[in-house]
Amino acid sequence: MKSRDDANMTANSPLDLLRGRLNLSRRSFLKATAAGAALGSTGLIELKTAREAKAFAYEPYPRDDQLQTVVTSCAHNCGSRHMLVAHKKGDVIVRLSTDDGRYQADGAFGKDTFEEPQLRACLRGRSYRQRLYSAERLLYPMIRVGERGEGRFKRASWDDALTLVAEKMVAIKQQYGPTALLDQGYAGASYGVLHKSDQIEGLLARFLGMFGCRTNSWSVPSYQGTTFSSRMTFGTIEDGNEDDAFAHSKLIIMWGWNPAYTFHGGNTFYYMRLAKQRGCKFVLIDPQYTDSAATYDAWWIPIHPDTDAAMLAGMAHYIFTNNLHDQAFIDKFCLGMDAGTMPDWAKDQENFKDYILGKYDNQPKTPEWAAQICGVKAEDIKKLADMYARTKPAALKASWAPGRNAYGEQYNRMAAAVQAMTGNIGVLGGCAEGVGKAWHSEAVAYPYDQYANVWFASIKSDRWAHCVLNYPNVKREEIGLWPRQDHLDGVIPNIRGIFWQGSDWFNQLTNINKEIQAIKKLDLVVCMDSTITPSGLYADVLLPVATHFERHDVALPWYKGHYYIHRPKVIEPMGESKTDFQIFTELAYRLGFGPGYNPRANREYFQYNDAVDDAYLRTWWEEKVMHHQGVMMSWDEFKQRGVYKFKLDKPHVAFRAQIEQGLPFQTPSGRIEIFSTQLAQIKDWTRTQYGYPIPAIPKWIEPWEYAGSEKTKQYPFHLVSPHPRWRTHSIFNNCAWLRETYEQEVTINASDAKRLGIQTGDTVEVWNDRGKVVVPTYVTERCMPGVLVLHEGAWLDLDENGIDRAGNPDFLTLDEPSPAGAFAYNTVLANVKKTDLAHRPGWDKQATARSYIFRREL
Repeated sequence: MKSRDDANMTANSPLDLLRGRLNLSRRSFLKATAAGAALGSTGLIELKTAREAKAFAYEPYPRDDQLQTVVTSCAHNCGSRHMLVAHKKGDVIVRLSTDDGRYQADGAFGKDTFEEPQLRACLRGRSYRQRLYSAERLLYPMIRVGERGEGRFKRASWDDALTLVAEKMVAIKQQYGPTALLDQGYAGASYGVLHKSDQIEGLLARFLGMFGCRTNSWSVPSYQGTTFSSRMTFGTIEDGNEDDAFAHSKLIIMWGWNPAYTFHGGNTFYYMRLAKQRGCKFVLIDPQYTDSAATYDAWWIPIHPDTDAAMLAGMAHYIFTNNLHDQAFIDKFCLGMDAGTMPDWAKDQENFKDYILGKYDNQPKTPEWAAQICGVKAEDIKKLADMYARTKPAALKASWAPGRNAYGEQYNRMAAAVQAMTGNIGVLGGCAEGVGKAWHSEAVAYPYDQYANVWFASIKSDRWAHCVLNYPNVKREEIGLWPRQDHLDGVIPNIRGIFWQGSDWFNQLTNINKEIQAIKKLDLVVCMDSTITPSGLYADVLLPVATHFERHDVALPWYKGHYYIHRPKVIEPMGESKTDFQIFTELAYRLGFGPGYNPRANREYFQYNDAVDDAYLRTWWEEKVMHHQGVMMSWDEFKQRGVYKFKLDKPHVAFRAQIEQGLPFQTPSGRIEIFSTQLAQIKDWTRTQYGYPIPAIPKWIEPWEYAGSEKTKQYPFHLVSPHPRWRTHSIFNNCAWLRETYEQEVTINASDAKRLGIQTGDTVEVWNDRGKVVVPTYVTERCMPGVLVLHEGAWLDLDENGIDRAGNPDFLTLDEPSPAGAFAYNTVLANVKKTDLAHRPGWDKQATARSYIFRREL
């Protein structure tokens, strides 16, 4: 009979397995472990029977001296693009490392200086190998055989797939005219100086423009309200400092900014750490206490979402009434800040100071007034305003998230006004950032000619579904239709087809249920990507695009950073993947304009010829980088080293030249326009891309949904959807390595959770009148009461009733037009409760990879 101890020891227990490997009886095993405990403190124990320990879990594993090392970079738009170093054996990337200082000119291992910091990749970039070799790589052209969204495709040849696309394009153009094809290319993971996907300089934009059938998507989901603000206020979106300027700040206000997750510059942490070491104080304005707040020991001021403009107005009131504003700076550089800085022709119109003091509406925008709207104590608003106005220099980093709201541009314009009234613009350690674009890179290597950005209609990106569903009964202001100077002005586009290049916008735009209805009415949907994405589910044709590891290009910094990274073709394209440039060149030949589209190549380019790509890139380097930017390093040396870092003689500060040298701002008046001369002179708003009136000065405008709405009786929670650390929008959502760090879940305040009987890990449904999602919960006090946090980018996964089981917040967002173009991702009211509905945590946790569904032959 077994002893009780033996009976409790199962055959699969760790102790039993170890005893079996050592070939010991239970009695001798216990003796050995007891002896080990006695000898362990002396360091004399040695198990002779154990095999020599290995560093790796399996063999054979190639060592570094067996691998070829190739410098390349990340490719996505996470807020930076950093160096990756591919270690490959043959045609397989075995592992990825990052910058260690040795690759730049005069570099050595470990070099990492203030002027030339290492360009270290984050956890997303370091995980790229799993995305590259994912089971969900799109390796062959596919043609839909089931219903849209059903995910039933068959493998096709390139010839059949491109013939189908070309014939459909011609038929659609002939029947529906030059606005029938919608361009929804964007800079997801197809972005370089040659293989580029974006709305203005992208390969798709040029291709459809030359074809003569293109409706453009003019608004950028991340920061359109901010773009509008910067152009109206400063005349440019290049309004950012390089991040080394943060090291000189004495106060940094992170307004809606979580640099631990979204960088806005690759070495942000390095410079902010220096600022902290030098005594800089940090403040966070955000509905949730973020990791960044914890890192920098920031004063956390929780605020009701979508009320930031009101709080900033309250701060402006305190600064004005306590005479803490910089009047000399205002008089010299600002237009419309007060009555004395108004243009002569607009003396009778509103100025900013009188609006703040309540002259026009008899409502002074006091801290007490703001407190009732934004939920921040009036004393805290006063304290922050006083701290900001008295601290020199101070950086109010007005990030993009609070601008992703209804009337989000008013938050950004209000922040710019507060920055200007305190004189914190154009000075080292200050901040003018809205968009935040800083150092200017040379961005285009392919032919950028008269066909670039040709369009025959241009609408706000997330209003395409509204346009399709309601055509022709659509007013131009409803879709943000851009004005033209020809017979197509005001003509509502009859959209019959969509191209997605480098974008997963079907998964990422607002009000997905509305998109699902609209997509069924189209005649052609083409998705070009390296991965089978949710957008691909609803496509007619899937075209496999080579990743940046499989083509030749140069990486640009993303908004901040001053460097270029060479991207050679590290490995051969997997499956039958082709580059974007190859695909569009071959389609252009089929449609009759191949030589014009790619003048350096003939039709054999479809089989890939790196000499063509190298010629484009060499010309770009020699004529733009060397000639315009004064770089002395040759193209061949750049390819050999892999990176070129510009060494600036001093930190780049936006508008330093205007403030120190008296150069004019790029606005019509040459000043910082708190009062916008452009907006003030618009007579017919319906004939603008905005569609609806926008005040000439920054104002608090009540959004259609927020904590002060009547709608809270039905939907009492304000939902925000910030960017996660483990994805770049929807990119990397299918990477198990990253999903192990975090599960898509909704964050709720502990007091709200207690009232609803919800605990961490419970499955809940979050819903409103637009849709419903199912997710687990995370209960915490790091989120203010009345607010739910559900990170954007989860891949949609619908059940038979149209409920999203993956937790994509854009089933709850609204696509209403915010006049200046801001996307209202964070203007969402919702409700939450425990549920028995099914939640699906992700395909990486299922028995079968999702790719199986797509790859089977039907």
